[in-house]
Amino acid sequence: MKFYFAPMESITIYLYRNIYEQLFGEIDKYYTPFIMPNGKRTFKTREFQDVLPEHNEGLNIVPQILTKNAQDFIRTAKELKELGYNEVNLNLGCPSRTVVAKQKGSGFLREPEVLDDFLTEIYEALDMKISIKTRIGLREPEEFEEILSIYNRHPVYELTIHPRLQQEFYKGKPHLDIFEYATKHSGNPLCYNGDIVTKQDYDHITDRFKDINAVMIGRGLLRNPALVREIKYGQKLTKRELLKMHDTLYVAYQEYLSGDKNVLYKMKEFWNNAAVMFTNHEKYAKKIRKVQNLKNYEKAVEALFSDQELINEA
Repeated sequence: MKFYFAPMESITIYLYRNIYEQLFGEIDKYYTPFIMPNGKRTFKTREFQDVLPEHNEGLNIVPQILTKNAQDFIRTAKELKELGYNEVNLNLGCPSRTVVAKQKGSGFLREPEVLDDFLTEIYEALDMKISIKTRIGLREPEEFEEILSIYNRHPVYELTIHPRLQQEFYKGKPHLDIFEYATKHSGNPLCYNGDIVTKQDYDHITDRFKDINAVMIGRGLLRNPALVREIKYGQKLTKRELLKMHDTLYVAYQEYLSGDKNVLYKMKEFWNNAAVMFTNHEKYAKKIRKVQNLKNYEKAVEALFSDQELINEA
């Protein structure tokens, strides 16, 4: 099985990816948070910094592009190829209302004929691997039959399916019946994405879809950075490992960002996911969310680590 780290906007930046790889590894591909080009420029500064080869040494990186303009996609992909990348990923999955309102991300699925023309243009223009990450539609699961038929008309290097609708965001259960339809009717290789946050979740998916050889995990790895290792070897996350990851990120963010407020925002983002790994974590997580300076933040984190155990170890 191949394991991919999903792109998480503002979280899985190169700093995070390098620390994760150093401490845990076991990831076959890291997908970058999306690059959103426009007619005036290809990269924002932070987007360019995120894909610089010197910031990603030793990692298998796939840059993700979010656009509905074929020429913007082609130009961006060519610039990424010059940087040494041989695969780019088209984001057709982002459910954000601001993105969808511009007919980008999963909003592009609203216009299947336009999407078909877009894919024809980019696949004819580019001599590199183009993979796609997609939702199954906007409002009704039945939309996916037409969407998949469009993908089947193009040489998609790999099709990652998050089997939810745009309007569902991350709520409810994935439509596994729709993913099963894809396994029977897709003409391109598939990767499963969605709600793999425990080994049991992974086992459930791979038991049902035995021919799938790639999964993409996002929130599950933010919550439990040792999840892939646990799946592969049965070695669960330890408190010492989580503390080391926290401390390493904390120091790195202080060097990378200016101002305590920005560092606190990043670390609170970390705990929005990781806190659930602890027993009786609720009041500690609430305190972390409310702190306003680094000194009080450090005290709150120290209390959580000293007072509670990881669920894995309890």
